[in-house]
Amino acid sequence: MRIYNDKEKAIAAVKENGDKLEYASDELRNDKEVVLYAVKQDGKALQYASDKLKNDKEVVLVAVNRDYEKVIDHYNYSVLKWASWELRNDKEVVLAAVKNNFYELEFASDDLRNDKEIVLAAVKDSFWALQDASDKLKNDKEVVLAAVKQNGEAYKYASDNLKKDEEVIIAAIKDYGKAFYYASDDLRNDKDLVLAAVKQDSNAFQYASDDLRNDKEVVLAAVKKSGFALQYASDDLRNDKEVVLAAVKEYGTTIRYASAELRNNQDVVIAAVNNHPYAIHYASEGIKKTLRGFFSNESIYYD
Repeated sequence: MRIYNDKEKAIAAVKENGDKLEYASDELRNDKEVVLYAVKQDGKALQYASDKLKNDKEVVLVAVNRDYEKVIDHYNYSVLKWASWELRNDKEVVLAAVKNNFYELEFASDDLRNDKEIVLAAVKDSFWALQDASDKLKNDKEVVLAAVKQNGEAYKYASDNLKKDEEVIIAAIKDYGKAFYYASDDLRNDKDLVLAAVKQDSNAFQYASDDLRNDKEVVLAAVKKSGFALQYASDDLRNDKEVVLAAVKEYGTTIRYASAELRNNQDVVIAAVNNHPYAIHYASEGIKKTLRGFFSNESIYYD
């Protein structure tokens, strides 16, 4: 139902709410002045413009340059998808769009999703853009590094070839240790790489190979970074006093991941409780009795 047939009334309406262009007459939805007012107010109003104006470069540029800071659901807000196919293949238009909102890359032509300048602009807005890049650019080290340096999670969208690149994986792990989950089996079993990874982020340790989760040097590096890494160590090393002491000194309650034998070890329990009073709750009942009275504030430890 068209309720705006009068140009002045239509302009007043779309200045207030661009979406009201939907209710303008076909003639007014083909009127460039009216449509420009609408897309200035809300770029998404482009969907209601005539096909002719969806192919008007000036109109589309105004729409994609909408102030995205005022858009509540920024990352689900696309203007480009309403533009003509011709303009979705126009580099100036697409570059303007992705600089404002990486999400627009999804609606660019295949050729432009293979354009390095455009994809770099998109990943600078958000690492998520890498998922919509062409396969060629997912294998471009500069593009992938730009994405993973912003957020390591982007590593999962890199090509298989670059997932094997140590510089890329280290850059990813520096920001997001769990990126190691997407690494190849060979990298997960590379001791030097795993050591570098866990020193950046202990979260990487949980994705190391079984052999390296049973390597004392690697495990010590991980638990010194975060005591909670102890939970991913092998059973043998969760029963290694040196390893467990390193973990509980970093965070006392990680004693919960130690072997039953070490949760009954006086040195380990004292070190854990000195770091965090609540650690006593994970000690064996026998050692609790042995140490009763050892700590100054028993009400904290035994209530």
